Amino acid sequence: MFDIIYLKAAIMGIVEGLTEFLPISSTGHLILAGELLDFTGEKEKVFGIAIQTGAMLAVIWQYRLKLIQTVVGLFSDPVAQRFVRNLLVAFIPAVILGLAFGSMIKAHLFSAVPVASAFIIGGFIILIVEKRSGTKEVIRVSHVDDLTVKDALYLGLLQCLALIPGTSRSGATIIGGMAIGLSRKCATEFSFFLGIPTLIGAGAYSIWQERQLLQAADTPLFLVGFVFAFISALLCIRWLIRYVSTHSFKPFAWYRIAFGIIVLLTSWSGVINWAD
Repeated sequence: MFDIIYLKAAIMGIVEGLTEFLPISSTGHLILAGELLDFTGEKEKVFGIAIQTGAMLAVIWQYRLKLIQTVVGLFSDPVAQRFVRNLLVAFIPAVILGLAFGSMIKAHLFSAVPVASAFIIGGFIILIVEKRSGTKEVIRVSHVDDLTVKDALYLGLLQCLALIPGTSRSGATIIGGMAIGLSRKCATEFSFFLGIPTLIGAGAYSIWQERQLLQAADTPLFLVGFVFAFISALLCIRWLIRYVSTHSFKPFAWYRIAFGIIVLLTSWSGVINWAD
């Protein structure tokens, strides 16, 4: 007989894949979806972080030729060397701040109201950047291979804002990149690439740190979430690449604001009893 827990894992995987690369916060959506599905607890938090690896493998598959060329040219191609250097520079701040404050953030901010508040604030920030971009858009960098070390460090520091659930790692890096003169496509693709070491590392670290909570019997559950995250993320990546070439991120900003308000209203009114 099919266990409902696997259906929940599949839904969580789909939520992760569809939201990881959009500026709407995958972690925030996973927290809210988990509470609605009664898929909560310490093990479930590890599950939510671990299945991000599935979404990252979708990036690896989508950009496999670029990544293979980078590996092959690592010791001879200056472009490949600059690309890897920039990824490392952008990745390091998340490692340092994540290790320093990750447990505290996880203990105090992984609940509905902080997530909803971050949704709303982030939505207004996107609108401000888009308004500025629409009135005077100056594109300084059009391709990820042309980023400077300073650009990479700036984007890495912005990515750290996503330690606060509901902020959106993709939103912080994409919108922040646009604010300093990156094209939409460049900012979006660098956000994809930066997610590879960041989220695979976070998933591996979380599983290792909480290994005492996990059992061999949990493997099928994690695999279900992993597979559905991979498939939905791959579809989302391909759609988003086409979308950013002709559209702004304003619809996502309004979605964040509306969704955040709904969560706050249902929480304060008691219509939905959001768990802590």
